Amino acid sequence: MYGVLDISTSGMIAQRTRMAVISANIANANTILDSQGNANPYKKRIVHFEPGDPSSSDPAGRSMGVHVSEIGRDEHAVRYQYEPGNPYANKDGYVAYPDISPEIEQINAMTAARAYEANVVAAETTKTMMAQALRLIA
Repeated sequence: MYGVLDISTSGMIAQRTRMAVISANIANANTILDSQGNANPYKKRIVHFEPGDPSSSDPAGRSMGVHVSEIGRDEHAVRYQYEPGNPYANKDGYVAYPDISPEIEQINAMTAARAYEANVVAAETTKTMMAQALRLIA
């Protein structure tokens, strides 16, 4: 049976993934070069959730919980800064930087942390209720 613990666990996994993506966005907020050394600014990653858990072995469980359906890239999240002396500037003197706001990412991180904590509390409450039910039976 797909239970509340599984639902809470899927939420924790999804929020942990979201937090990792947010961390990568913050770490790469000023990255303007790709792995080959070419001027290609880091593209902000965005986590997309969908309901259900396709990895569940129980058919009923596939419709419950949440999972990360995709980690997308925001191809348009680029800002240009005028730096004519920069070797990576274009012909007009502008350098392309990722358009990542540390403040927005920090807010997203706090939201993900709170959602993770809510799932932990739900799982702990479920375990407590199960233990109380077992004591009543015994």
